[in-house]
Amino acid sequence: MSHYIKKVLYLLTLVGGVFLGLFGLKAEELTIDITQGTIAPMPVAITSFYGASPELANLGTQISSIVSADLKGCGLFKPLDPSSFVQTLDSLRQQGPRFADWRLINTQTLVKGDITLMNDGRFRVEFRLYDVIAENQMEGLAFMATAQDYRRVAHKIADAIYKRITGDEGYFDTKIAYVSQTGPSTKRIKRLAIMDQDGANHRFLSTGQSLVLTPRFSPKAQEIAYIDFNHIQPKVYMMNLSSGQRQLLGNFKGMTFAPHFSPDGSSVIMSFAAGGRTSLYNMNLGTRAIARITEGAQIDTSPCYSPDGNQIVFNSDRGGSAQLYVMPARGGDAERISFGKGSYRTPVWSPRGDWITFTKLSKGSFYIGVMKPDGSGERLLAQGYVIDDPCWSPNGRVIMFTRLERTGKSRMYAVDLTGYNERVIPTPTDAAGGCWSPLIR
Repeated sequence: MSHYIKKVLYLLTLVGGVFLGLFGLKAEELTIDITQGTIAPMPVAITSFYGASPELANLGTQISSIVSADLKGCGLFKPLDPSSFVQTLDSLRQQGPRFADWRLINTQTLVKGDITLMNDGRFRVEFRLYDVIAENQMEGLAFMATAQDYRRVAHKIADAIYKRITGDEGYFDTKIAYVSQTGPSTKRIKRLAIMDQDGANHRFLSTGQSLVLTPRFSPKAQEIAYIDFNHIQPKVYMMNLSSGQRQLLGNFKGMTFAPHFSPDGSSVIMSFAAGGRTSLYNMNLGTRAIARITEGAQIDTSPCYSPDGNQIVFNSDRGGSAQLYVMPARGGDAERISFGKGSYRTPVWSPRGDWITFTKLSKGSFYIGVMKPDGSGERLLAQGYVIDDPCWSPNGRVIMFTRLERTGKSRMYAVDLTGYNERVIPTPTDAAGGCWSPLIR
């Protein structure tokens, strides 16, 4: 193996490329505390949304099924089997909820909805959320959409229910970009791919003719920055998701790694390796002006902005091993924040600003963990043979990561901030390096 390839692989290890309203609110009784370590999912009855024609009824059933899957997948809700419902759907629609019937099956919340075809060809989808215990309506909203947008409507309804119950924004109306992996381990084909957060509407963004890594969404979810190993040397590109056009972010002569957008989308921060050192650089996307942020012979990489854009977190070997540091976004003194046993890599600041997630290697085991921005409160949430690529959901409550199994299979997982409800992210191929989009507007 050449010295150049060895250097690329070592840098990738540090970077993390080991794998590569209609109605007002009514009630305050029901809440879920999602900061505790053990959570009993809330029973929820989600009825089929009513439609006057067979076509509308079928569409309504699909919408309610997607809402149910979203809420079940987050681990905070337990959708009940419709066969257990006591009150009929006709009675529910005509008379409203008979709350005693719903308490018989031990549900705490009830969701009902209607779908109507409008004169302009669009659909009006209305839903209502009820507190069965307090016997009142908690939430009610309506959405206008085309038939092609029914999945987004369902995700928006699930987001509204999630927010009303937990107090936090939902994350269901989002997309995930990742690296699809196919072929034998000695000759893996890696393609950029994108899909809805539940795996629907999957499509590929690249052909697989060159190796790609670490896709990152812009704050408006309209562009993706990623690494492309065309002709072996890694470069950072930006792709417009609407047009599919891509552009090179600067004609660096060395290797570029780990792009992350600034919170306002005006710039990209990244690592650049040249002359035996790896430093952090910021590029203004409007002017293409490049500013160097760190100096020295150490390897500084994996930079990520704080939500307010005033600070960055990154990992560096300046202290002898890979550790996490925080510094002003424009440069200055860096403060080390990781002091546990082992090495720390790939830090990502939570969208809420309250946590930093990271990859940790200690005593031969890989972990995904979190700590406060000052380094306090470190907790490990997931473990694996090789585990990497942490990324936050846009509400800062779920972390997605990649787990490489001993068999060579690579899959993406999600885990709640408390370490609860670890689950597989469904993809049609092996997957790595996932990134969550912001909420789609």
